[in-house]
Amino acid sequence: MFRGARSEIRRQMREQRRLRLAALIMVSLLVLGALPLYFGIRAATRDPVFSSLDALAVPAWASTSVQDGVDGSRWCFIECRFRERTVQSERGSEETATVYEKALTDDGWRPWTPQFCPDQPVEGRYTCWRRDELTLDLWVREPPCAVEQPAVEPDLLPTGEPGTDPNPQESEEPAAEGCTGSVVTVKVRNAIADERTGPQPSTDPSLTGEDPDPIFTDDPLLDLTPSPS
Repeated sequence: MFRGARSEIRRQMREQRRLRLAALIMVSLLVLGALPLYFGIRAATRDPVFSSLDALAVPAWASTSVQDGVDGSRWCFIECRFRERTVQSERGSEETATVYEKALTDDGWRPWTPQFCPDQPVEGRYTCWRRDELTLDLWVREPPCAVEQPAVEPDLLPTGEPGTDPNPQESEEPAAEGCTGSVVTVKVRNAIADERTGPQPSTDPSLTGEDPDPIFTDDPLLDLTPSPS
């Protein structure tokens, strides 16, 4: 009688161990399967262009406070995607532009000099690049706090001799404290959606809006004379 009870207890203990082992295996499979699924979904939804920008070999001081923006469809449905990244650099614009241009070259980008690069004059260093089916604009400039204030018109100066300041030391404004570094903007487009890859208009569209229709000066109707009635 006691022997049978001990056998039943051992059987129940073995059954509990099997259940615990099966539960542990199920939890392990779920965890191991969830991680690849998570990274797979993340890779599928993450824009590969931003992943490529993340992989650029630039020092940490040249890529802080990253801000990304997108517009359009990744698969060019109705409108191709436009990507824009703005980052802060802790060093000057020339040094920052140099490291970014080297990183782009090492990553397979090639300098590109189309018309309207940029489409209007800008401060700083602006370059254009191409790689495979993409185009890239790189703009490195000083931070907004370092932009000089516009000059005061002579007629707005204090009374005195024209064009002079009677108290130059008092009128000078101190430079903004802590205004160092530079700002980097990267714009990436699909080449088929970049109008600079196609035929260019004869005039700057930013000034005229559209190229005007050609004017024909040799009008044959101007040479006709009315016949006598």
